[in-house]
Order: sequence, then structure tokens, then C-alpha cells
Amino acid sequence: MPETAIAAPEALLRVEDLKIHFPIYDGLFRRKVGDVKAVDGVSFEIKRGETLGLVGESGCGKSTTGRAVLRLYDPTAGAVNFEDRDIASLPANEMRAMRPRMQMIFQDPQASLNPRMTVGAIIAEPLMEHTKMSAGERKDKVAELLDQVGLSRDFINRFPHEFSGGQRQRIGIARALALDPDLIVCDEPIAALDVSIQAQVVNLLEDLQHRLGLTYLFISHDLSMVRHIADRVAVMYLGKIMELAPMGKLFASPRHPYTQALLSAVPVADPKIEANRKRVILTGDVPSPANPPEGCVFCTRCPLAKKTNDKRCFTIPPEWREIEQDQFVACHLAE
Repeated sequence: MPETAIAAPEALLRVEDLKIHFPIYDGLFRRKVGDVKAVDGVSFEIKRGETLGLVGESGCGKSTTGRAVLRLYDPTAGAVNFEDRDIASLPANEMRAMRPRMQMIFQDPQASLNPRMTVGAIIAEPLMEHTKMSAGERKDKVAELLDQVGLSRDFINRFPHEFSGGQRQRIGIARALALDPDLIVCDEPIAALDVSIQAQVVNLLEDLQHRLGLTYLFISHDLSMVRHIADRVAVMYLGKIMELAPMGKLFASPRHPYTQALLSAVPVADPKIEANRKRVILTGDVPSPANPPEGCVFCTRCPLAKKTNDKRCFTIPPEWREIEQDQFVACHLAE
């Protein structure tokens, strides 16, 4: 009897050549003189039920990408296909109907919660906007959501300033879950928290994913946390993705020089390994996204480009290619 093939998970989100350019105006008449290319031709997909980690230095375009995925920023060009429907070009009324299925957990829980609203009102606000629940049904739903994120139902009438950073982030997570979304963009959800609390929040996100079948775009600069939660990892630099691979393959065998430099900066708990580990030190500053390099955007800091002096690195943008199965890289010299 032949074995039944297990179908691969379908792509819930597919981003194709996404560009977010912010215009620069100058002079008395405010003429446009250029663009800040915050995101410049990014493509990736996220399968249903998986977590894609998006990592890179501050200012590389990670958060802008996450906000564009949810149409909090209108894309300059490209497509954002959610279940094969391009939401980048949807009119406002149709986009509003899609919003409940895509939610966001923000970086700073203190700034993202209205200090004048109670916890119950904050979590119930999406329910009031997008559902026809009665007041009693909303109250029951809020209590259920507080249970899901590990907070007491007695907190429902308290205000955000009465909670710790970790508790406030749990409130933000409960608000994101209120409309039973399929996709949640986690925009550095642990960056503003104490180290002792970060693991608790990441474990909560993993538990919720397993119980509710959620799909995450997890944005972070903390590679150790991304390693813990992500199924695949995309490495971003100056508005472009440098490398994309399954988590285990990327950490064990990084192919792009920028990925190698990032991973070499992550400390290892074993002192013997740490003492003998090769560090990759990048020199120079990150170029301006308003005036990126002509060839590879990483060429001005790339140790491999400087060592080989390959003219392609400085004049020709590298092709996005699959160097091994499921491992993609944008580099002329990666082998």
C-alpha cells in the first residue's frame, strides 16, 4: 500500500519585491530631491503555522517591512499577498475587513497602550471596532484573553501604569489575539523588557502559536532569541535581504559575509569555545539609505569584497539565488 504524501504547509503570506521609499524634500519650494530607500526590493514568504525571524542592525528596515506587511505603510512598489490576495492595492474599506486577520505586537508596551484606558477597555477596543458582540460577551472574551496570556481577571479595571513591563507586553499580546488573527507581526516584542522576562514572553508566544495555530513574523536584533523561536531566518541589511535559510542551517553554515559577522558577535556560553572563536569585525559605517552603494549594499563594509577586490561587488547588485536547498543568498562570492 503506497504511503500517503504529507502536503507541505501553504504560504499564508507572500511578499514580492516590496519597496518602501520615503521622499526627501528640500529648498524653499519643497521640491523632491531624492528618496530614503527604507525597504528596497524585499521578497519572502511565510507558511501557515511557521515563524519567520527577520534580523539585522537597527535602521536596516525590519520594522518598516513589518508595518508594510500590515499596510500601516503603503508600499511604493511590490506586492503583499495574504492568501494569494494582494493587500497592497486594496481600497480602504476592503482592507478594513482584512485587518482582524493580521495583528501586531509593538516593541514598547508602555507607548503602545493608552494610559487613560483600563486594561479591559484596551483589550475590548478591537472587539468594539470589528465585531457586534454585546457588552457582556466582550467582558467574557476579555477575561478569556487575560487567562490565555497568564494575567489575572482581577486586572480588568486597572490602568497600564500599574503593571510591570512584562505584564504590559502580555496585555499587548492579549489585544493582538482579541480578533483571532492568522498572522501576527511581532515587532521586537522583547527589546524593551528585562532579560529575566524576555524568555517568559517568548515561551508564551510559542505556547500560543501551538495552541491557536498562529503564524509569526518575528522581528528582532537578538539572534539568540530568534534561534529559539524561528523556523526560518531572514537577514536584512540596508533595506535588502542578504540571506534566508532554515534556522538550523543558517546558524550552522552561514553563507553571506554579513550573516557570518552577525553570528560571530553572539556570545557562546562555553568559555573554551568562546576563547577560540573567530570574530568578524566590520569596519566603517552603514551607508545612508538615501544614497546606497551602486553594487552590493554591503560592499563598503564587506571583508570578503575588500580581500578579493572583485569589481562585481562594487558595480553590480548581486542576484538572489538558492545556494543550497532552501538556503538563499544575495552575494557574488558566496559558495
